Amino acid sequence: MLLPDEYELIDRIALALIQRRERMGTAESCTGGMIAAACTSLAGSSQWFERGVVSYSDQSKNELLGVPAALIGLHGSVSAPVAEHMARGLLAHAPIDWALAVTGIAGPSGGSDAKPVGTVWLALLHAGQPVKVWKELFAGDRHEVRRATVRAGLTALCEALEDKDA
Repeated sequence: MLLPDEYELIDRIALALIQRRERMGTAESCTGGMIAAACTSLAGSSQWFERGVVSYSDQSKNELLGVPAALIGLHGSVSAPVAEHMARGLLAHAPIDWALAVTGIAGPSGGSDAKPVGTVWLALLHAGQPVKVWKELFAGDRHEVRRATVRAGLTALCEALEDKDA
């Protein structure tokens, strides 16, 4: 269930994508499709939302998005290179203009000293533009980390869409 400000965020994304005549998609790991669900909670989202790929396992990241297994082996599935390749893979395989990818450790287990629970890498890619990749460290339980990831990804997308230079 979305909070009122999240509905406003999705409305802004929808309006901007419709005005631009562009479409988006998501490649999600730790959120398990929550970003896609948030986007498609808005009636008429088929005008601007094309698809969401849940690539929870390393194998699915490789098979569905073309993330090289060697890259995952070298950096781990929760890393900047993997988030970037997830976004690039989605953009390459889908008729979209914007790709939003997330990979992280939502917990309660799976964290380490180097990558504690709450570590999330996000990537936002607009066709023909440089990819934006960034790391977040969210506090809270599994639900809170996942919700914060959804909000961070959608906020970054909204800001990029509303940027007149994008």
